[in-house]
Amino acid sequence: MGKKVLVVGGGGRCHAIVDALSRSPQVSKIYCAPGNAGIAAQAECVPLKDTQVEELKKFALDNSIDLTVVGPEASLALGIVDEFEAAGLRIFGPSKSAATIESSKDFAKRLMAKYGIPTAAYETFEDYAAAVEYVRGHSFPVVLKYDGLAAGKGVVIPETFEEAESVLKDMLLDDKFGKGKVVIEDFLTGPEFSLMCFVDGTRVWPMALSQDHKRAYEGDKGPNTGGMGAYSPLPFITDEDLSYSIEKIMKPAAAGMVAEGCPFKGVLYGGLMKTPDGVKVIEFNCRFGDPETEVVLPRLESDIYAIFSAVADGTEMPEIKWSEKATIGFVMASKGYPGHYDKGFEITGLDALESCENVRVYHMGTASVHSSEGQDKVVTSGGRVLMVVGFGADLHDAHANALAAVEQIHCDNLFYRRDIGWRVL
Repeated sequence: MGKKVLVVGGGGRCHAIVDALSRSPQVSKIYCAPGNAGIAAQAECVPLKDTQVEELKKFALDNSIDLTVVGPEASLALGIVDEFEAAGLRIFGPSKSAATIESSKDFAKRLMAKYGIPTAAYETFEDYAAAVEYVRGHSFPVVLKYDGLAAGKGVVIPETFEEAESVLKDMLLDDKFGKGKVVIEDFLTGPEFSLMCFVDGTRVWPMALSQDHKRAYEGDKGPNTGGMGAYSPLPFITDEDLSYSIEKIMKPAAAGMVAEGCPFKGVLYGGLMKTPDGVKVIEFNCRFGDPETEVVLPRLESDIYAIFSAVADGTEMPEIKWSEKATIGFVMASKGYPGHYDKGFEITGLDALESCENVRVYHMGTASVHSSEGQDKVVTSGGRVLMVVGFGADLHDAHANALAAVEQIHCDNLFYRRDIGWRVL
């Protein structure tokens, strides 16, 4: 009998996880809650939100789910892993206490300070006046981070004191993201990159490297977003950089979590920067990155169900193999994102790409609606809507394939950056 898997979440990251699971010879049935219009082609979508932990647990028990895989940080911060494990269910992801490495920037910074993990100098503030006074004497730009979860939008880099004062007011007086502290960090320079690792306690297995593009517009202009595209591999990261990142950052972080009594199981994401003084940590996340997952998992040649199982069960890890192919993905986002945007615009041209060998389209924010003519239409339902991934022998090839695919997709309300990967291309 094949295995039944439940994937919790509904964005592009979860579509990439579902896609990877669909290639496993062990898996016969995939459910996804809530899923989206694209995921529905590979999994049975279940109308439950990723935050409905009790209902998800009941679904897993009622349907004899063999393994649950959690996509979004919100579910992890709510303690979905603890709830499932208490009910005797197998689940891939960190406990609520281990998820604190992402849900509290202050916790992550204290962990790094204690265990000698390289990162920017920082101070944490709850008091607005004290924070403003600290910033007044600081050089600019400076990095302001809301302590809790803010869907990738809680980091601001003001260039002036006036701008910093306004952001601190948003975060500490007006509770823009909720009640919380603010971490103020020194500004570091250098290219950022993402190193995601499968982690089980002190055991760490790195994935293929990737880099995402945070700014909304070409040339890295405009507001910060959840990510407008990504690519893998990274020519500018040397073998020495990678070895240092694993041995001096990811492994000490995993060991530190064990020492702190909150051992980590799942995907530990290192948001790193190659500074003139060496590789340093910008942030840790407790799950697969989005949009990095959409360019990393398509390069995985091993059975992902076997990998998830080894972490969840604490058993021997099979060999993890990565394709030599390069991947580049373009995010197609709703006009207005990351600010206000409208939903419900029809997307056409997706069918023509289904048979393309060098392209995968991951749905991030789509829905399926039944039109008056009796046809099912795919429409926009989020800020980031699609991630169009091209494969190639190298990054130039992958970029050309992704761009050609993007140009076949039509929708009146989408925009995208054409310059994903520009630093290396």
